[in-house]
Amino acid sequence: MKGCRPLTDPEVEAVLARIRGPRNRALFLVGVRTGFRISELLSLRLRDVVQNGKTVDRIAVARRHMKKKREGRTVVLHPEARQALERWVKRLTGSGHKDPDTLLFRSREGENQAMNRRTAWHMLRRAYAAAGLTGKLGTHSMRKTFAKRVHKALGNDLLKTQKALGHASVESTVSYLDVDSGEIEDAILKS
Repeated sequence: MKGCRPLTDPEVEAVLARIRGPRNRALFLVGVRTGFRISELLSLRLRDVVQNGKTVDRIAVARRHMKKKREGRTVVLHPEARQALERWVKRLTGSGHKDPDTLLFRSREGENQAMNRRTAWHMLRRAYAAAGLTGKLGTHSMRKTFAKRVHKALGNDLLKTQKALGHASVESTVSYLDVDSGEIEDAILKS
């Protein structure tokens, strides 16, 4: 969603406290911790996250599921996202869905259909509202939150952040990052 804002760390915690169900929790945490777009998340299958009976260290999304389909992207799995994924996979496989081609974030309707992007958006909007969050929020807020966190962790290095997001140009990366006008004002006053 164009114009979505990232979430702050306290807002992420507030959403996690109110999000319902292990599937939705895993979707949110994997989104916030990998920076995959919603369409990329919804393309994931059991074989993408579980190999040889264990949760993978890195999640790869194939090129055919990526925006512009130029190349795939692999992201290391954060421990918090891994834990949520393991809970969801246990529930999913425990209910008989053990085929490696099983979609990870399945719709509750139909046989092995991915959750609809609109359904994901509604689920997140409910969680945002329950957490009392305001502003322009949507599925892309997960990706922007990832961008903001990674950019800060990398010492504000744009090129490394670009690589983490899988952007072809640094201009795309810059559009994901908020400018803190208060920080600019402080710098001006201190110079």
